[in-house]
Amino acid sequence: MTDEAYLFLLDDASAALGVAPSAVGDLACMDTPAVQAWLDAQGAPATSPRLRLLPPEERGAVPEGAERLPVPLSDEELSRVRHGLAPASLAQVEEELLAYRDRTDDLDALIGRALAAGVPPHRVVELTGVDPAAVTAVSGER
Repeated sequence: MTDEAYLFLLDDASAALGVAPSAVGDLACMDTPAVQAWLDAQGAPATSPRLRLLPPEERGAVPEGAERLPVPLSDEELSRVRHGLAPASLAQVEEELLAYRDRTDDLDALIGRALAAGVPPHRVVELTGVDPAAVTAVSGER
């Protein structure tokens, strides 16, 4: 498990903050008694459009006074949350990086495109599982 992410309720469901838990697939934390009790106490179903999730590094963005609950996420769940928050232009490159796990063709070109698109080197390492030195080598070639 990683650092805790935050599950929270927005006052305005149209606000573009966080990601809806339902948009990132099954999350083990959503079935825990703690989350179920919190949702019941808030009078909000797990499918509420006001329910959002932010990764640990973004928890400072949770609005002041918003109802919130820290939740543990696995590495895979956290990766899906971060992917759900990525702008469309980065999300496409991230999809390609994830697909790399099953192939080894054109790794340097793919990493170079990802870095050029703005995917941070640590995220390239996280998505592909390649050695950080390989990412550093490609970034030095650019």
